Amino acid sequence: MDENAAATEPAPARGVAMAHTVIRRLPFTLGFLAVVAILGLATGGLWRRLDERSWYPDIAYGWPPLTEGKWWTPLSGWFFGLTPFQYLCMAVIFAGAVGWTEWRLGTVRTALVCLSGQLIGVLGASVTVGLLAHTHLGWADRLSEVRDVGFTTAAIAALAALSATLRSPWRLRVRAVLVAHVSITFLFESTFADLMHLLALAIWLPLGEKLFSRTEHGFWPRTRREVRMLAFAGLLVIAAASVAVYFFPANSLLGPTENERGSLWSTILTVVVIAVVADQLRKGRRWAWLATLAYGLLHVVLTLVLLGVAIGTDYETTGAVTVGTALLWAGEAALLYGGRSAFRVPWRRKISDGALTGTEPGDAVRTLLARYGGSTMSWMTTWPENKYWFAADGERCVTYQRHAGTVIALTDPIGPVDLLPATIAGFTDRCESDGLIPCLFSTTRTVADIAGELGWRSVQIAEDTIVDLPELEFKGKAWQDIRSAINKANKQGIEFRLVELADEPFAVIAQVRAISEEWVGEKGLPEMGFTLGGVEEALDPAVRVGLAVDAQGSVHGVTSWLPVYAPGGEIRGWTLDVMRRRPDGFRPVVEFLIASACQTFKEEGAELVSLSGAPLARSAGTDDAEPIDRLLEGLGAAMEPYYGFRSLHSFKAKFQPRHEPVYLCYRDEADLPRIGIALTKAYLPEVSAKDLIALGSAGH
Repeated sequence: MDENAAATEPAPARGVAMAHTVIRRLPFTLGFLAVVAILGLATGGLWRRLDERSWYPDIAYGWPPLTEGKWWTPLSGWFFGLTPFQYLCMAVIFAGAVGWTEWRLGTVRTALVCLSGQLIGVLGASVTVGLLAHTHLGWADRLSEVRDVGFTTAAIAALAALSATLRSPWRLRVRAVLVAHVSITFLFESTFADLMHLLALAIWLPLGEKLFSRTEHGFWPRTRREVRMLAFAGLLVIAAASVAVYFFPANSLLGPTENERGSLWSTILTVVVIAVVADQLRKGRRWAWLATLAYGLLHVVLTLVLLGVAIGTDYETTGAVTVGTALLWAGEAALLYGGRSAFRVPWRRKISDGALTGTEPGDAVRTLLARYGGSTMSWMTTWPENKYWFAADGERCVTYQRHAGTVIALTDPIGPVDLLPATIAGFTDRCESDGLIPCLFSTTRTVADIAGELGWRSVQIAEDTIVDLPELEFKGKAWQDIRSAINKANKQGIEFRLVELADEPFAVIAQVRAISEEWVGEKGLPEMGFTLGGVEEALDPAVRVGLAVDAQGSVHGVTSWLPVYAPGGEIRGWTLDVMRRRPDGFRPVVEFLIASACQTFKEEGAELVSLSGAPLARSAGTDDAEPIDRLLEGLGAAMEPYYGFRSLHSFKAKFQPRHEPVYLCYRDEADLPRIGIALTKAYLPEVSAKDLIALGSAGH
């Protein structure tokens, strides 16, 4: 009855209810803006400049009012705008930023953040320019005479505090926009308001993280894509600074910018070059990372040298733009170095020798997979961050990654089965000739047995969960949870769609990215890689993506499925890779997505579905295990609170799969420490020493 009444409720009544909710939840934001509007009308500030009024010095804040004993000005100047246009702009910014903050943090906390942020900005900026006045900094001399009004500093503080409550990737995006805006305006305009914004942001960004952060903590990006996007945005900020300096010259903290802005054509060329390189950074290209890092460091070093010359000889060789841009490049270089493992995608290369000379490696691998088939994990060998060793005949390939002096071969070698011993031997010889330690990771029993005949040792590291499709029927008590998920989805109007994600509208792809990055943000450690793909891998046209979409077009969950080839080019099955659900969406959405995909693949004639092997998780106990088995068992237990591998393994049991062991093959126990480090770097390229220490502590 209540739902029907709500559905038939007149639009005016719904509008009144919404207005009541807004007033109830945003009293501080609305009350402050109401006071600003009343004072603006009473003083005429809404249509006339305030600094033309005789009483303006009595309400404006800055260093002069403090020296004159006007202690109330840090608060009184908060309620005014200097010009009618500033009134309008500040009101819009305040309503959006503070209203959003109050909606999430509540009225009392928002009021405290805004009041403290405004006072920190006003008093901090006033005292700073007052102390620096009459020094060699002409900037401080100018600002020590400034009287100002406005309330944008409170909005900056509110957004800084609010960012701690947001999920990834929005917390990083909001912070990046704030830091970029404050940095550019402070370096190249350096007004009194810019200094206030800088101080408020510097205080409330870390303080908000400490007080209000809930499920996520820290400032460093958690996924490779976030690192790439931040580096991409950093270059755009540098380009934007060039444009801003050209069109809006100013007398900044570092000096006048007008004489250094260059020509229009040089500005356009700079922006174009940066845009091209930035786009390649966004794609994770290694060459773009190297070029950008080298140029950034060169820019910083040359600026330091020129500053030294200028200071030592009194010869003007640098200026505001040079120094300001160097500071931006220093920040970009620090980001690139810290996130260096996110930029491992090679430029499109051609194979330089053997029968495949001149062929792009990725294309060659796909051709060999279609010709000879592969294991359930074989499609992972096509991912762009991998490297390849090809036999001279061009018919055999080993996919690998190299870390810590170790070469980790991923899954079974590709090629004729009868040549597997020769393939493993040839790959081993190549590693030894380069002084590297080889290992075979996530191989099938067949390859583990062949490696054993060649003198290798092996240990089971996971179990592949296989669902055989021809006999699949969701009948009986064992399938009750799956049937319930399908029935609930149908009742709630949630539809299953199996698509090529790259062909979907931007709105759908954006939702998928947001769901994935929110999921990663909830983990205690950064995003894993190597055999665990993400949205970028799901955008491959050969990969199929399952979506759970409601009647309003909202995506509740997503799965991606990698093709499994049989010899001859026919797809015999699909392997589950990405598996994400919206935190506030349809709860059993993953069960619904997997079951629906299995039904579809069965109708298409596929033989099997692999739900993938959860790393460091298996059904067998370890009572009689060797030391290496117990070590892996302990590592799996330590990582469980962060990534839930064992919980995931238990979840997959709902689909009544059969299990096939997955192995790590190595030649010597003495190699295991190096292999362990290499695997850690492969799976967690962004992990820090602090994270690893925390992980080790969790295991005890």
